[in-house]
Amino acid sequence: MQPPTETVTSNEIMPRQTEVVVIGGGIIGVSTALFLAMAGVPVVLCEKGEIAGEQSSRNWGWVRRMGRDPRELPLIVEAIKIWEDLSRMLGEDVGYRQTGILYACENAGDEAQREAWLRAAGPYSLDTHMMRGQSLADLLPGAAKPWRSGLYTPSDGRAEPQKAAPAIARAAQRQGAVVLQQCAVRGVETTSGRVTSVVTERGPIACKTVVLAGGIWSTLFCRSLGIRLPQLGVRASVLRTSPLDGPPGAAWSSQFAYRKRLDGGYTIANGSENRAEITPDSFRYFMDFLPLLKIEGRHLQLRFGRAFFDRWRLERPWALDDVSPFEHVRTLDPDPVETTLDKAYRSLTRVFPRFSEARIVQRWGGMIDAMPDTIPVISPIDVLPGLIVGTGFSGHGFGIGPGAGRLLADLALGREPIVDPSPFRHSRFHDGSPIRPFGGV
Repeated sequence: MQPPTETVTSNEIMPRQTEVVVIGGGIIGVSTALFLAMAGVPVVLCEKGEIAGEQSSRNWGWVRRMGRDPRELPLIVEAIKIWEDLSRMLGEDVGYRQTGILYACENAGDEAQREAWLRAAGPYSLDTHMMRGQSLADLLPGAAKPWRSGLYTPSDGRAEPQKAAPAIARAAQRQGAVVLQQCAVRGVETTSGRVTSVVTERGPIACKTVVLAGGIWSTLFCRSLGIRLPQLGVRASVLRTSPLDGPPGAAWSSQFAYRKRLDGGYTIANGSENRAEITPDSFRYFMDFLPLLKIEGRHLQLRFGRAFFDRWRLERPWALDDVSPFEHVRTLDPDPVETTLDKAYRSLTRVFPRFSEARIVQRWGGMIDAMPDTIPVISPIDVLPGLIVGTGFSGHGFGIGPGAGRLLADLALGREPIVDPSPFRHSRFHDGSPIRPFGGV
């Protein structure tokens, strides 16, 4: 069941030409559209369903630097600068607060892992530090058990996923962007090997540049263009509670994770477990993901079932004048894994008995777009000039979203990028670069 997301009113008229078409109305896509519109560039955003209908409204709502792959750190630093001014820029409160995030350590192994990240982060560790004793206990009021230690970043925080992307989309419209919902892009057309238009279910839009920010759908869209993008989906499960006077901020442990919501309740998830549905892509990209599976396999529940056949049916080739898979499934709305959430909530109430007083208001599932090295692709596609891809944020996309949108806009405009984009290049998957997931978090 989809969480309640703020609405965006689509523009009434679809232009027949523009400079840039953005495909996908999650936080990456709407942020890209906003920064392009702010630069005075004509831009049309096409979303097959509703703005933030999929993972951009279903995530934990964390905006964190702590624990990220070092290759992402320059971009998240820039993203947080944007978050700090975002509500003023948009004229709407998106719930961003620097409330701090804590990673709780139960044993020496947990502690060593967090200290390894501190070393790897180097100057980007900024105000992150290890906490112990009474100072740690003060961050966890009401806890019924002591923790060995915790890695804490006071400047990390949270925002509201159901508010943020819609607010950014509305601001993009005020800046001149055209936002079209229920308008799937079926494919692109080229002239002399370069993108010249997109074909939507409502007809073509001539353009010079296409930014694909399609989340879990990006790999299927790329395959229709003959482009290999090794990306898999991971099903995550989340619940929210009624308002409760509980611990502030946000915290992670191996059994549960929580963060205080703007409405006074909590967003809660399992700290470690996610489900990986086996699909045809699981076999296509098995060797790409094998190094990551060796590191994270113990945290994944592999399942073979209906998802395999549903995906197989969607992958059948389609013509640009036919109904596409993106119209067959307007909003990917997977069921939450109830046993995973039940386990997390039981663990949470054992540690914080006060949570037994809360009412569970809603549960939902979402699909994380995961890459073999857990860092995204934010990159022009060499074999198809005019196409830029921003996808594969591996569960880190909400917090980094405004920064990624700014970087994608920079790439589309050919201007100096906000950070070095080379770690996120698509060509790393075929230029002989070693594909290594970061193992220090």
